Amino acid sequence: MSKLENPVLMATVGAAQGLRGEVRVKSFTDDPTALGDYGHLHSADGRVFEVLEIREAKNVVVVRFRGVNDRNAAEALNGLELFVDRDNLPDDDLDEDEFFYADLEGLEAIDGSGKSYGTVTGVFDFGAGDLLELKGPGKRPVLIPFTEWSVLEIDLEGGKLLVDPLAAGLIDDKDEPGNPFSAKRK
Repeated sequence: MSKLENPVLMATVGAAQGLRGEVRVKSFTDDPTALGDYGHLHSADGRVFEVLEIREAKNVVVVRFRGVNDRNAAEALNGLELFVDRDNLPDDDLDEDEFFYADLEGLEAIDGSGKSYGTVTGVFDFGAGDLLELKGPGKRPVLIPFTEWSVLEIDLEGGKLLVDPLAAGLIDDKDEPGNPFSAKRK
């Protein structure tokens, strides 16, 4: 089985559910029960999973995969990340201002003067809103808020994000004159 060209994380398998091989799955799709609608799911080690049944449960979906028929087989999947290829995701369902997180990775973050702050290497949500991870050459990764104030424009074709470095927390204006939080005492 070949590796996916552009893998997109769709779900993470959790604990076994019952004795028939069902597993609890944290789905990252808008509609959790649509997890099987994008074709077979793939693990990083090349295994392929076909969704046979799916139903909603509290905070997760309960899934039965083809070939996973007992609790032992289900328990062996705990913690497994499942992916689809980016090409399996339908672009035509997106509004003009919508895109997949996977499309943001690799974009260069620049400000209005063209200064680069690195490229997007990840998109995270720790519960308080989406964050973009930027990594520049020789720099440690930084997280910036993915908001309309810090990310002003997204140019997928041009491979760039226009950012407001101040709103994104990439620069510090505490030494600007007139700032009440300035380090300089009058």
